[in-house]
Amino acid sequence: MVDIARAAQVSTATVDRVLNRRPGVRDATVHRVLKAAADLAYLPERDLYAALAPQPLRLCFLLPAGTNRFIRMLGDMVGYSQEHWAPFNVKCRAEFIESFNPHELAAALLRNGQRSDGIAMMALEHPAVREAVATLAARGVPVITLISDLSDSRRAAYIGLDNRAAGRTAGYLIGRFIGTRAAKVALIAGSLSYSAHQEREAGFLHVIDEMFGRLEVVGLREGQDDADKNYRQTRALLDQHPQLGGIYNIGGASDGVARALKEAGREHKVVFIGHGLTPDTRAFLIDGSMDAVITQSPHTTLMNCVRIFTNLRDQREALAGVESTRSQVIFRENLP
Repeated sequence: MVDIARAAQVSTATVDRVLNRRPGVRDATVHRVLKAAADLAYLPERDLYAALAPQPLRLCFLLPAGTNRFIRMLGDMVGYSQEHWAPFNVKCRAEFIESFNPHELAAALLRNGQRSDGIAMMALEHPAVREAVATLAARGVPVITLISDLSDSRRAAYIGLDNRAAGRTAGYLIGRFIGTRAAKVALIAGSLSYSAHQEREAGFLHVIDEMFGRLEVVGLREGQDDADKNYRQTRALLDQHPQLGGIYNIGGASDGVARALKEAGREHKVVFIGHGLTPDTRAFLIDGSMDAVITQSPHTTLMNCVRIFTNLRDQREALAGVESTRSQVIFRENLP
């Protein structure tokens, strides 16, 4: 180490920090020390190149825990798709946190901001979350909102559907499926704490009002993307409105809705539209208890996040080369 320090014209303490990859040394000095170590045959050339390579970006995906199969699928994909991220020199991990708790989300943002170079999250509309995003932005840790956006915030980008258009699509489908008869239709949301769910509700109501005056919307219930709660909400709707003609599940956990419809023998009488193509919603489309699923590609969603973070790292425009999120409407007859 003395010989390396002499050759690189630095102290032995600096050599120790560089060889043990501790922070606090300028990049130019790091390169000089590593070059001296290689020249003195202290490091094989292969190890020199590895040491000179930039550290991978540490990316964290904060997702709500629960029975939302699409969100769970997204988190699992973060873990088992590491080979897809390798060309971007990033390391991705997912952390599931308590759902619908903005203070827990804000705390998780600040906690993970200490050990991440970028964070993607499904945002809750709340001042505590907005403040946490602003704190991270001031520290140079970019935050991307995923699936549901955060208004008036310093987030770097949003990746997800045009949720108002998604709600309009659901309303149009229900109106066309029900046909010319008068009927009642209902909505079940995960939580209106998600701007995505607010926007889907607004789009749905607008298109029903514009095009399907014969349909009566009988209100919105929150199921918190929980299968058992969605089951209970659906049973209550069926009991209260025996002639219910349609249900739009704005969020996840459609299995709870389908279970209630099947138990009541209404699975082929009530038009059911939901979100997120997963193994369970695929099965509901096949057996006819679900009529259509509005979805997006989870892989493209994650890849877009990775591209944005690497664009920011490389000082490019955040959305350079990033695909716009495309909405797909899946029926039984066009299942991929």
